[in-house]
Amino acid sequence: MICALASSLCFGMASVLQALGAREVSPGTGGGVDVALQLRVMRRWRYLFGLSLDGIGFGLQVVALLTLPIYMVGAALAASLAVTAVAASWLLKVRLHRAEWAAVAVVCLGLVMLALASGDEGEQSSSEPLRWAMLGAAFGVLGLGAAAGRLPGRPRALALGLCAGFGFGVVEVAVRLIDSWSLANPAVYALILGGGTAYVLLTSALQRGSVTTATAGAVLGETIGPALVGVVWLGDRTREGLAWLAILGFTVAVAGALVLARFGEPPTPATEEVGASAGGAGAGGGA
Repeated sequence: MICALASSLCFGMASVLQALGAREVSPGTGGGVDVALQLRVMRRWRYLFGLSLDGIGFGLQVVALLTLPIYMVGAALAASLAVTAVAASWLLKVRLHRAEWAAVAVVCLGLVMLALASGDEGEQSSSEPLRWAMLGAAFGVLGLGAAAGRLPGRPRALALGLCAGFGFGVVEVAVRLIDSWSLANPAVYALILGGGTAYVLLTSALQRGSVTTATAGAVLGETIGPALVGVVWLGDRTREGLAWLAILGFTVAVAGALVLARFGEPPTPATEEVGASAGGAGAGGGA
């Protein structure tokens, strides 16, 4: 649990640092998601610092996923949104309203409820069809991300963040499905493709719009789906008699994330200017 919370701290700070780095580069022209943006932002020290935090956070997340149910780790990662909101108010000089501060508290409350209700990690063995399904889902994220990159304005940041969350969700499940790093294991390729796609999409979202909105979408995308897979297919359970508390805590945490997505900070003037000149071009970091 300590590893899960520490990873959320790393991911939350990384999102803001990567947003700072992404907004220092030009978004390019053309429509859809600008894959080359990933190469340009790699020259910015803030983005690289955020990327290093992502690496540390991912290592901590893997440790947590090998010990806790997926729904518990996902809820802990939802706390990264609260970290992002607070860090954005500090580093990006964003003014968070009362509704946003209340939402931060709600996310934390939901996390506490889930921690109290969480049981042991499921011990059901994963099936080969599920591994292939995760690989198919990773390819699906590619298609959804390309479509999301063509949306206008604020919906684009949320949609790109949501698609990035789907990619990170594939990574969460794939970690549980990898019992060996054999090249014949589809889950290995699902992890690589899902994670890589998610980074590109989230960098685009952070460069184009609200960091809180983009990260909210990512948190939602990487929380709900993997939690269901863990419960239905991998045998994750709650403590005896506390399933209701786990469901309530999960719902509360997601509701807090939705409020933050709805009331996220507006794009900065520079971002709006860039978005207008690019004519709807899409642009991808860490969650």
